[in-house]
Amino acid sequence: MPKTTTQIQLIQPDDWHLHIRDGEVMKDVLADTARQFARAIIMPNLKPPVTTVDLANAYRGRIEANLNALGISSFTPLMTLYLTDNTSADEVRKAKSEGIVGLKLYPAGATTNSDAGVSDIKRCYAALEAMQAVGLPLLVHGEVTSADIDIFDREAVFIDQVLEPLRKDFPELKIVFEHITTRQAAHYVRDAQTSGKNSLAATITPQHLLMNRNAIFAGGIRPHNYCLPVLKREEHRIALLEAATSGNPRFFLGTDSAPHAKGAKEAACGCAGCYSAFNALGLYAEAFESAGKLDKLEGFASFFGSDFYSLPRNTKKVTLVKQAQSIPAELPLGDATIVPLRAGETIAWTLA
Repeated sequence: MPKTTTQIQLIQPDDWHLHIRDGEVMKDVLADTARQFARAIIMPNLKPPVTTVDLANAYRGRIEANLNALGISSFTPLMTLYLTDNTSADEVRKAKSEGIVGLKLYPAGATTNSDAGVSDIKRCYAALEAMQAVGLPLLVHGEVTSADIDIFDREAVFIDQVLEPLRKDFPELKIVFEHITTRQAAHYVRDAQTSGKNSLAATITPQHLLMNRNAIFAGGIRPHNYCLPVLKREEHRIALLEAATSGNPRFFLGTDSAPHAKGAKEAACGCAGCYSAFNALGLYAEAFESAGKLDKLEGFASFFGSDFYSLPRNTKKVTLVKQAQSIPAELPLGDATIVPLRAGETIAWTLA
């Protein structure tokens, strides 16, 4: 009989795509994230968005103040800027000099707080030229937002209409295709020819590895499984799982954990986003175990992201144990509550 794995030791992972919001809710979100991850790339889609280095530095200051209040000294926020039609080359160069790790492309209207996003990528070419020159990555929410494109096709259309022309115009620009959801995206990243080393990568969320679109409608509307980009068919989930567990360094961990209060999700027009920060590593372990590829988890979670961003790998180790963990029905979120991914269920892996 094959030996059963009951414990996994990993170099401590990082989260290469995270929402922590602002204000009172931030402290609760940070506590969940810092329990598992050493670093995280912080998304800039606040209201108003983080469009300048000065705003990013101020946001970093608020994050560090909350970390200090929590007594956490072992977590590093990695800051990004929100790319707009008006982002200048000078601001890009300033961002690079002050430790900003990337600029985020939100097509206008694609997701939460994206109304100030890019209306036409060609309006950003001066900024993109500067990013290519200084080696600052572009982090892409890869969907078109045209009303005539079906929501389940928006990622595949984005590859053809936006990403492929963009890569031809900027062959040395480092690009992260974030939270990919389709077979087309997984295969595109896997098979892409690049002129520069390590210039194209993708992050994958736990929900897209573990669920298909049926999870939104099982027995009724399941608003806490609704995210953007939306869950897709089973064939796409399988392709994502194959990519994540392949050992290909172009794919790495990014939870896209997105906190919304319970009332904002369970509403007539509910918010998009799954909150996975509470138990993300256990969820990823479950996905990798389902594929028989637990030995590939450390590369995906701990190595490939830092290598892509040219940051040192972490040295501290963490341990996951095969021990049932009950996920609470709700968690505190400021003066409200939040429903975490897999709320009320039991998962098999727990962070020791």
